[in-house]
Amino acid sequence: MISIGSSIPDLILHSGHIHTGDSQTGTVGALSIVGNRVQAVGQTADLLRTANQNTKIIDLKGSCVIPGLTDGHAHMDREGLRHQLPSLQHAQSLADVLDVIADEVRHRVEGSWILTQPIGQAPEFLTDVAHLIPTRYDLDRVSPKHPVFIRPIWGYWSNTVPFSCVANSLALELAGVGPQTRSPTQDIVIDRDGSGQPTGIFWEKSLVPLVEHTLMRCAPGFSLAQREQALVYGMAQYNKVATTCVFEGHGVASEVIQAYKSVHESGASTVRALLTFSPNWHLKGQGDAALLLKDWTAWVGRRGMGDDVLRVQGLYAEIDLDPHNNQLRASNHPCTGWAGFQAGCALPLELMKVLVQEAARNSIRLCGIWPNLLELFEYANQTQSIAPMRWVLGHQRFLTHDQIARIKDLGVVLTTHTNRHIYKDGDRMLSEGIHDLNDLVPLQSLLHNGVQVAFGSDNLPPSLFHPMWHASARKSRTGQRVGESQAIDRSQALKIATEGGAYLCFDECQRGRLVPGFLADMAILSADPLVCNEEELPQIQATGVIVNGRFVL
Repeated sequence: MISIGSSIPDLILHSGHIHTGDSQTGTVGALSIVGNRVQAVGQTADLLRTANQNTKIIDLKGSCVIPGLTDGHAHMDREGLRHQLPSLQHAQSLADVLDVIADEVRHRVEGSWILTQPIGQAPEFLTDVAHLIPTRYDLDRVSPKHPVFIRPIWGYWSNTVPFSCVANSLALELAGVGPQTRSPTQDIVIDRDGSGQPTGIFWEKSLVPLVEHTLMRCAPGFSLAQREQALVYGMAQYNKVATTCVFEGHGVASEVIQAYKSVHESGASTVRALLTFSPNWHLKGQGDAALLLKDWTAWVGRRGMGDDVLRVQGLYAEIDLDPHNNQLRASNHPCTGWAGFQAGCALPLELMKVLVQEAARNSIRLCGIWPNLLELFEYANQTQSIAPMRWVLGHQRFLTHDQIARIKDLGVVLTTHTNRHIYKDGDRMLSEGIHDLNDLVPLQSLLHNGVQVAFGSDNLPPSLFHPMWHASARKSRTGQRVGESQAIDRSQALKIATEGGAYLCFDECQRGRLVPGFLADMAILSADPLVCNEEELPQIQATGVIVNGRFVL
């Protein structure tokens, strides 16, 4: 038995297969907790002798326990946002869509807005819904006195364009959209009938929606109360797949941060969160980068602000390659829609060069998702070593040996997006035959070269057991092997999902392993990810979850 202190344990889990993640202790049969920390790990008989009548004792009956998982690119807020709106996903006909709207009319005060989820099947919205899309006149028949807006999807759910959103006549009138209205961008098409009248249907040609921030910006965005409820729901869903911490490396806007704070202050948080701030630089104008950073350095620099449950640290960075559309989206501040991050966070290259230097000088962590940031990170590193700050690159797809070496030299942490790059896009890339797929999310090479890696779900779906499966099986949607030389074993995959995520959050000395003194974050699972059948791995669920020493599931 390995333990700290001699206090009577509050909780003992016994007679299980507890994967501690520690090279010395390995897999043990029992674990005890005092307060919010692991007290001891060892054999069942030894730990049960430390209990008294006040100790809660759980017989695992052979179940597997692992350290809580850390999702390195979660977008956890989106998981609950869809559930804040009436659903259209079960509609099989246009009449079904209109029935949902009619039901909302019966329960709402005349004149109030009716906003719904997008048309289609969540979470990917891949089915053909052309026959389900109403016009303004269809919606008017069931809702003549309530403005209606059927929201667009988040384009990255399907990775296809165009997609639609729809408004009825009253909503168009409130928005000032009529026969003379011109589209603010070539990426919005206003559908019109033979007489030139808008039909109420808008077609979006950009994966990041534009209509709700421009032509239909009068439609209410998500309220603080909706975002709070969405987070509580999202946390529960992430707990169900053993996630106990998220890192939001794509950045979150101020409206999302406020929701996180409210949930945390209410005591309802069941998932730890490290949030990267997504600023709207357009509110500050195009001034000197040192001045742009001034307002935020005190609370996003170094370790940021917060506690072990909720912390805000660092900034999201992006080179602005779509300035017109980004400015349109950012002009709807503070509303960010499904995104949850600010379109106004992107800056021109020359200003970004100054920004990264100032961030390095002021010990501000930067995070980004586009490959063009690697050179900028190297540029900043010439001013001040960025390794202690663990800057982050997410969503990286193809990486050469040279790029891997450069990432290692910078001390950059990498977060992966295997859901898209291996599973969803694998078949297409195999058929194209234009890439060396051994460079696609090259986990074996990254680990061999000592690069710190964490898995990200991107909320597509939320479970990290999917990336663990992608990483070890390297299978596409149709079951084809994709870059299989880069496969890693399941113990390596579990280590990435636990210790790798903890390192990403600067928590490797208190999370990611089940050892005495570490925070008591763990999950009891429906199957053992190290030995279950391959096809079972992505389907694993948590049957119990402990965060900070207390059961949250």
